[in-house]
Parts: sequence; C-alpha cells; structure tokens
Amino acid sequence: MQILKKTDNHYVVRLDPGEEILTKIEEFCKKENVKIGSAVGLGAINRVTIGLFDTNKKVYRKKELVGPMEITSLVGNISTKDGETYLHFHINVCDEDMNIHGGHLNEAWVSATAEIAITALEGTIEREYSEEIGLNLYKF
Repeated sequence: MQILKKTDNHYVVRLDPGEEILTKIEEFCKKENVKIGSAVGLGAINRVTIGLFDTNKKVYRKKELVGPMEITSLVGNISTKDGETYLHFHINVCDEDMNIHGGHLNEAWVSATAEIAITALEGTIEREYSEEIGLNLYKF
C-alpha cells in the first residue's frame, strides 16, 4: 500500500496486485494511528470472500468468488474493539458477466489496483459484543 496524498485527516491510498485489502487497511490504521474513520474505494480484484449475517442463527454465511472482478463499491468504517483496530466493510463487485455480488467483506485480493480514500476522525469508538444481536456493536 502506498499513501499517495494526505490532507489534514484525509488520505488517498493505492493498493497493488497481490495485496489483500483489509489487511493493508488495518496495517495503515496502525501505522497512522487511525482509531475511528471511514473509507470508500474501487478497483480490480480476482478473489473475494463476502458474507451475509443470518440474524436468526446469528452467524455469517460466506461465499468465495474467484475470477476477474471490478469493485463497484467498497465502503467501510474503522473503530476499535478491546483497543485494537476493528474494520467493518461491505463490497459490491461486478463479475465477467456484469452480475453484481455484494455483502460483508471478509477478504479481497487486488488483481490490478485498488484506490481507497480514508477519512480519519478524532478520538475513538469502541465496539463490544452484543449477545442479543450476535454482533460487535458500537459502544456509546
């Protein structure tokens, strides 16, 4: 990952072929001490694992897609859980047949490039596990 531009609390970064998006964003957050923020992006990938949270069973169902894909939308937020970086991202991708697939992002591997804009905010927001919901929710 390369930081291409930084202005106040905004960063523009580029990921290169073979890099995994969430791993690189987490590394970036630790290096730049980003505890809360948001990110948007696009790019090209060749492997992604997406998920859907089953609210009845309180588990994620996962699906891996392999092949050339365009990221048509990457959105996410940055927070902390137990003081550590916590990323929550969703992704939509377009496959070779122009079908859109999307959901909770578990991992995505860059095939050409990924261009991501990250906005860092002041302070922190912690997450904690909710037994009732089955997810790590913002703790206010």
